Amino acid sequence: MTVTQSEPAVSEATATGGLATAVRDCGTAHSHPRPTGRDQYTISEVAEHTGLSAHTLRWYERIGLMPHVDRTHTGQRRFSNRDLDWLDLVAKLRLTGMPVADMVRYAELVRAGERTFPERQQLLTAHREDVRQRVAELQSTLDVLDYKIEIYADARRASERY
Repeated sequence: MTVTQSEPAVSEATATGGLATAVRDCGTAHSHPRPTGRDQYTISEVAEHTGLSAHTLRWYERIGLMPHVDRTHTGQRRFSNRDLDWLDLVAKLRLTGMPVADMVRYAELVRAGERTFPERQQLLTAHREDVRQRVAELQSTLDVLDYKIEIYADARRASERY
């Protein structure tokens, strides 16, 4: 069972306004594409696909960010395509700088079902505002770098004329 399987009537993609689908379809190239027709992956295959270490995947499971990964009769983890979709979303949230505690809270809300849609929306909306502020800060920094680079380019062009 994966994080999103506790919501039988509404998928995670629907619950987040298509976010899971957008994450899956965002064109991110994985080092190890998913084999067609498969829905069972070992932890090493998932590690290769995601770039996460097996240790990190186990940690995600331990802290509740990746709970209920199916196991074989011998206890080996078996990840599904749905688990990989979830890990794609987690990777995007990490990339945006979302704190692990907020990601775990989001996972808990997803597991709790539809009744948590407003809380999930609030959490993601607040995080989106943080991301927008950081993007603005980075754009300002980029503007300064562009300005400084142009100063050096102008100086180099001027020295080449003489």
